[in-house]
Amino acid sequence: MDAQPTETELEEFRATVRKFAVGAFAADAARWDEDEAFPAKNRQLLAELGYLGLVIPEAYGGSGASIAHASVFLEEIARVCFNTGLICQLALNGPSRAIEVLGNAEQKARWLPKCASGEYMFGIGISEPGAGSAVTDLTTTATEDGDAYIVHGQKAFCTGGAQATHVLVFARFGQASGAKGIGALVVEKGTPGFDIGHPAPKMGGRGVAEVELFFDHCRVPKENVLVPGDPASSKSFRLLMSSFGPERVGNAAMCLGVAQAAFELAVSYSSERMQFGRPICEFQGIQWKVADMATQIHAARLMIRHAATQLEGGFPRVQDATFAKLYANEMVQRVTNEALQIHGHYGYTREFPLERMVRDARGFALGGGTVEILRNTVAALVYGRSFDQRRS
Repeated sequence: MDAQPTETELEEFRATVRKFAVGAFAADAARWDEDEAFPAKNRQLLAELGYLGLVIPEAYGGSGASIAHASVFLEEIARVCFNTGLICQLALNGPSRAIEVLGNAEQKARWLPKCASGEYMFGIGISEPGAGSAVTDLTTTATEDGDAYIVHGQKAFCTGGAQATHVLVFARFGQASGAKGIGALVVEKGTPGFDIGHPAPKMGGRGVAEVELFFDHCRVPKENVLVPGDPASSKSFRLLMSSFGPERVGNAAMCLGVAQAAFELAVSYSSERMQFGRPICEFQGIQWKVADMATQIHAARLMIRHAATQLEGGFPRVQDATFAKLYANEMVQRVTNEALQIHGHYGYTREFPLERMVRDARGFALGGGTVEILRNTVAALVYGRSFDQRRS
């Protein structure tokens, strides 16, 4: 197992990030949601302070911090501003992580320093209109043509795609079906044949929009192929998916941050709100709600810390990342909903941040693997065998 930071080190780091996040991002958190505006100034500040390169190796201009540091960082940013947290998630656990592990020396030197500096922003194109949870149904193709590959197809739900300078695109190389032949290559914005669709209005995370991506005979140089697909094997696809373990831990950490914020608001409000002549925290019904919320948050934090520190080959183990994301995805929905309930109708109004937290929390259970797919993964681990979800 790789050397990991101590609990004291992580808590000192948490205190630093919490102070920074509150001072830098709290005042405008509601505005990004209200205006459905990308928090560009927040991203610029994160870049200037070196936080976008937190986990990128020092050799490429980053800080070389651990996945555990990244999870604490994401928790504290999401606790204050969900949309800024999404920006950080893309930078810390997005394609740059795959490039660091799977890229060759030239690709790392070309892309990672500018990811760390903030000059580059990478999006990821995996899902398609007809291939969501069934990602191996993807139809986007990469066809060899001299010194390049011709990419043709369409992607959906690319988070931050409108602002991304580069997109890591999963595509099918050669004639194959299922997981066979799937690889990935980097497409730069401005490449002829690459177009970005209009942002689709969504329920939460409204400051970082999701877009469709269109590839019409888009010519991508071979040096941009991160992992070539092999029509005779699914090895490349499995390799690509394994590199996104940190994304699930980061997703869970953001859930934890949103839940923590909602919990703190509920505790504060219930201590001050008077009904029947006394604070509502004196009613057992409220006490039990708060106790359950505290217990669930604590359990999620332990799962996330375990997944972030028990590594194999530099990545969280599949079972640990799956457990953490599955539990945190559902925990944050329960906690934000209960926090809103404690606030009564005030929580339902847009004068309080609870309704925004409820909306933001809901998307976690969809992105990065739905909770249904995660349960399939857990079942496969329990039984020691995979289950084919397709009709025979």
